[in-house]
Amino acid sequence: MEDKGILSESRKTRSIVGQVFKYAIATKRAEHNLVQETAGAYKQPNTKHHPNFSEKELKEFIRNFSSFKGTVTTKLALKFLILTFVRSGELRGARWEEFNFEKNEWRIPAERMKMKEQHIVPLSKQALEVLDEAKKYSSNGGQEGLVFPSVMNPTKEMSDNTLSKAFRDQGYQGKATPHGMRATASTILNENGFKPDVIERQLAHCERNKVRASYNHAQYLQERREMMNWWGDFVGKLEEK
Repeated sequence: MEDKGILSESRKTRSIVGQVFKYAIATKRAEHNLVQETAGAYKQPNTKHHPNFSEKELKEFIRNFSSFKGTVTTKLALKFLILTFVRSGELRGARWEEFNFEKNEWRIPAERMKMKEQHIVPLSKQALEVLDEAKKYSSNGGQEGLVFPSVMNPTKEMSDNTLSKAFRDQGYQGKATPHGMRATASTILNENGFKPDVIERQLAHCERNKVRASYNHAQYLQERREMMNWWGDFVGKLEEK
């Protein structure tokens, strides 16, 4: 695989083989995990960074919402993406049943998370306003089902290309992507003095230690609430004319 230059596939294959060795050791069929022992011997694929906004570009993007030609649902999804900086798939799969409006929390189930661990997103007043608006376009007033469904079929998720196309249509092709919002938020939050550990936890860059996994989703929760409220106010100020 390395000779062919397919390094991403090589990494995935090593991961699968490593799992086989872990099982073999657990069932006393092997004593060593050869993948771990030879980890430094392999070439690594280049990390692909998603284009993202500077603060100035984010301000411009938000202020141009008034000229956005897409559907109302897409526009609301974009706003919610900015306010929560979750992954695109997590946003597109959001269901009303996942929201607790008494605690102002969005609890994304483990099966929909990249790290397979439940994730809590504290909701700012600005994020709640987007959800209130989205309820107006929900077939059942926001009781159940998808929050940002496909316009073509309300039972299906909005396609990933819908959000990407919105960025392209606004003139940001090659400059920013939906996933790049995470890097934008991380940069601005770091620059404004928020703790890196708190930011990383909100980005759901999980601690891989299995012992901590059972409570990791709630780690730094109060600090994350304060940070997400600050971020909502920050985005709100960018939107002001």
